[in-house]
Amino acid sequence: MLFKNIKEVEADKDDLAAIARIESRKDDTQTYTYDEVISGKILVRVPKSLHKELKVKAQAEGVSLNQFILYKLSAG
Repeated sequence: MLFKNIKEVEADKDDLAAIARIESRKDDTQTYTYDEVISGKILVRVPKSLHKELKVKAQAEGVSLNQFILYKLSAG
């Protein structure tokens, strides 16, 4: 099966977002609560060629680009 249970994918996505945000602020003196760190949104700038490649692969799988990227992130 291509996708995990959607709740598992959402939890994985949330964990990855929290880790990335915490890692980027390690040198800050301000502390953040877990709820402040998690927004569920990540903005990643990628080359146009990679964007196109991901979009083509998502279409081939019959899923949205977002779903495809979530799957790839959660698969490790």
